[in-house]
Amino acid sequence: MIKDTQYLSKEKFEEFTVELEDLKTKKRKEIAENLEYSKAMGDLAENAEYHEAREAQMNLEERISKLEDLLKTAVIMSLKHADIVSIGATVTIKKKAADAAATYTLVGSEEADLTNNMISIISPLASAMVGKKKGESFSVSTPKGKTEYMIMELK
Repeated sequence: MIKDTQYLSKEKFEEFTVELEDLKTKKRKEIAENLEYSKAMGDLAENAEYHEAREAQMNLEERISKLEDLLKTAVIMSLKHADIVSIGATVTIKKKAADAAATYTLVGSEEADLTNNMISIISPLASAMVGKKKGESFSVSTPKGKTEYMIMELK
């Protein structure tokens, strides 16, 4: 099912790979050095620096684990698609009874960035348009009720 799959562009996959390598080498070493330094400061029960370093280590290991899992199971999406809306597509939609249109690129949840008009494939809006063709209508349930859209352009 599409909700269980993490889709990444090749660029984002490479970015996460570089980040993971940096975390496992440089950041782990920095945190280990901070832990050793703070241990040398005395009583660990009341040593705030030690507790901060332990928390930083825990957060680092959590991020490393998340990235390793993500990279093992990620599907690199192709920006090529057929004539239907799918992951990687750039879609221009317009609300019915509105003049302005909006253009979005459908991406995996890790790359979603609304400020750059990149929406997650599992978002309600994207999920509603997946499988549709240029000229087709679709509706999205919102707190204010159903909103009708039309697909104006598909790239």
